[in-house]
Amino acid sequence: VNTIVYDDELRDVERLVDGLYRAGTDALIVQDMSLLRLDLPPVALHASTQCDIRTPEKARFLEACGFSQLVLARELTLEEIRSIADAVKVPVESFVHGALCVCYSGRCQLSQAVKGRSANRGECAQMCRLPYDLLDGEGRMLVSGRHLLSLRDMNRSIHIGRMIEAGVRSFKIEGRLKDVGYVKNVVAFYRSALDAFLASHSDRYCRSSFGSSEISFQPDLAKSFNRSFTDYFLGDRRPWGQMASILTPKSLGEPLGKVLSQHGKRLRIATDVRLANGDGIGFVDVDGRFDGARVNSAVGNEVELRSPVTLKAGTMIYRTYNQLMTQQLAKDTSRRSIAVDATLRYVDNRLALTLSDERGNRVTHTVEAPALEAARASQQQRQEAELGKLGDTVYRLARAEVLPDLFVPASLLSRLRRESVDLLDRAWISCRRPELRRAEDRAAAYPSATLESADNVANAIAGQFYREHGVTQIVPALECQDPGRSITSPVMTTRYCLRRELGACRLDKKARRSLPEPLFLRTSGALLRVECDCKSCEMRLYLSERQTRSRADKGAGMQAD
Repeated sequence: VNTIVYDDELRDVERLVDGLYRAGTDALIVQDMSLLRLDLPPVALHASTQCDIRTPEKARFLEACGFSQLVLARELTLEEIRSIADAVKVPVESFVHGALCVCYSGRCQLSQAVKGRSANRGECAQMCRLPYDLLDGEGRMLVSGRHLLSLRDMNRSIHIGRMIEAGVRSFKIEGRLKDVGYVKNVVAFYRSALDAFLASHSDRYCRSSFGSSEISFQPDLAKSFNRSFTDYFLGDRRPWGQMASILTPKSLGEPLGKVLSQHGKRLRIATDVRLANGDGIGFVDVDGRFDGARVNSAVGNEVELRSPVTLKAGTMIYRTYNQLMTQQLAKDTSRRSIAVDATLRYVDNRLALTLSDERGNRVTHTVEAPALEAARASQQQRQEAELGKLGDTVYRLARAEVLPDLFVPASLLSRLRRESVDLLDRAWISCRRPELRRAEDRAAAYPSATLESADNVANAIAGQFYREHGVTQIVPALECQDPGRSITSPVMTTRYCLRRELGACRLDKKARRSLPEPLFLRTSGALLRVECDCKSCEMRLYLSERQTRSRADKGAGMQAD
């Protein structure tokens, strides 16, 4: 339920949550604080990254209000993560992979301000992925038509151990609008990385989940959609390396190698990677634009494209679509199972099967089996094979104690196995105790006495919640304001900085270039003033005066209509 809620939707939210709880939902991811005041069942609540959790004080407040888990802001360094994890007793969750919003999550108002589409309501116009011109105060062009706000994708796979040691207890993979192949590949990669870390630190850590996964492919993050990668502030509050994908907001994919020669549709690449018919490749063309083509045929490092291109020798080539891997991931590629031990006994003319699984469940089931005969040869392998027929269940047989000296009819053993497995399922359901909503400390004080429009108070009940926790001044969410009202506050605040990205940071004595003041970003339908706060190492975007007047005129027209 990760959205802001309007006053006329509150009753609908109550009905929705009641249905989710009855369906067995473990927890709700929440942005809007009104949910702490609605008439809800006792389902656990997790604070979304949209809550902008960047400080120990904010984390402690949300914990005191009854949240069971906190999803931290993406921009935090390891030390900032550690300081928050040390400050609370509930688990903290952190993003580890996927697409990045350039703004602090939950605080981007650019889409709403310019397009009337709320990012808080799932309607983001993706303004950060558009091409922009960078202008000086006189309107002179400094950079033309580049994707200056489009960040690379997050990849923290090599830092998993450090993040765990900093206090992260749940990893979040961003996957909005991604296809099944992406999910399979990325999740399998991180599952393998997590298991490897846990296996080497078994004296300190263990999995919070049960079961194990078997996959039939080799996961590789570079082979799924990506705009190239960044670890995004994890190790440095002021990183000097590249963080944006300025040439294109599309997938760069897997680096292959450089062009050796090109003639019309024929291309020879310095690569050891196997290419296939149907692969997609990408490159920066002679005009400095990222473009692509489809491979018609491939032999070794030579390919024939479906259409001619013009490329210089030395141009870097990327594989943006992997035909063979896509076909492989379209198949059944994985199975997750729960280990179960089985013990077969024969007592008083009854055959008994005890099943115990790694979750701690144990059941014993018996069936009548009068006068079982002694076996002429060992029955161990046959009985183990029958008990191991668990393919249509979530279980896999780990160990079995059987009756090798008795002949047990296969039909009887099969019936006993099926009925015992059904009992094991019921035992898990009956013993399962999902976490319930934690109590709220009504005396907890919010870290600030004022709330800005970017704090997203969109209904009266959320406002009442904050006032009860000490807030005295609340500016309503932009979505709830008069559409013609002037916007003087930032429409975007981010740790990403254009000056730093373009090698013109004012704090870097070795900066490659300098940029004037003020700076403006221009794209179709928007002109934004750039403000770099070097003390806080943040960048803020404001609607320009011209943009503000245009918005006011539109609002006045709407009111007249």
